[in-house]
Amino acid sequence: MENRGVLIGSIIFVFASFFLMIGALVYESYKAKQMRQLAMSITTEAKVIETPAAQDFSMYKTLVGDDGREMVQISEGPFVMGSRDNDSDPDEKPEHQVYLKSYFFDKHEVTQDAYERFAKMAKRVKRKIEVFEDDPAKLLMPENPMIAVTWDDAEAYCKWAGKRLPTEAEWEKAARGEGKRRYPWGEEFVVSYANIDGNEDGFRYLAPPGSFEAGRSPYGIYDMTGNIGEWVADFYDENAYRKSVYRDPKGPEQGEQRVIRGGSWRETKRNVRSSKRFQAKPWRHDITVGFRCAKDVEIDVPAK
Repeated sequence: MENRGVLIGSIIFVFASFFLMIGALVYESYKAKQMRQLAMSITTEAKVIETPAAQDFSMYKTLVGDDGREMVQISEGPFVMGSRDNDSDPDEKPEHQVYLKSYFFDKHEVTQDAYERFAKMAKRVKRKIEVFEDDPAKLLMPENPMIAVTWDDAEAYCKWAGKRLPTEAEWEKAARGEGKRRYPWGEEFVVSYANIDGNEDGFRYLAPPGSFEAGRSPYGIYDMTGNIGEWVADFYDENAYRKSVYRDPKGPEQGEQRVIRGGSWRETKRNVRSSKRFQAKPWRHDITVGFRCAKDVEIDVPAK
């Protein structure tokens, strides 16, 4: 009788062990299935940033200016200036067509190193950075774009280099090409294409010009979106587009403020659209504003 009880207990133990093992296998299988589903959901929700194919800009002639910096020739012809989008500002309207003669345009923003050479040769005093929440040394690097320049400083540099400040129309065509792109590369903003507010693009403050290969304009111009705002030649008038001429507009003949284009590393994606306009007193100089130059195409200018 005792042996029979041991036998029955053994059988119960074997069956119990069997069912526990089956239960454990089922549970592990369920866990594995849940993990696979979670992984799939994460993969599905992750934003895939496609790397654009390398573009060939060799069709555009280039020129090395008197300051040793490369320029790109912007072709003659019409383009669409301004915006008709509902979220655009009133001074960006109406959208209108402009015809520009060919001109050269700096491929990169003027750097601090380039401006330093000019300042020494021209004996021009450099402005101090007056307001910055961090160590100014994080901004003041030779390879970074020049900042804290007035409109007069920018114009003086361009004249010294045998160039001039671009007109507002020339700036916008160099940025967006002949189409109606919101940004130099297309309609949608892409974080990794330009330096704007935030750290997602890899830069908290300024970025060395040329850091965003994918963000180049249709002519191969770098940093036309973000990084620094850029002085242009025109006086500012909020109604300028309603009075603009078709061929080579140069803006109002007078005014109290000058135009700044391109936005900066402190702006949102809305404020770095190619049609966005800013204005400031010519004496303004801060850590968000710099410049680049343009040059007329002359018969005796050798282009390569």
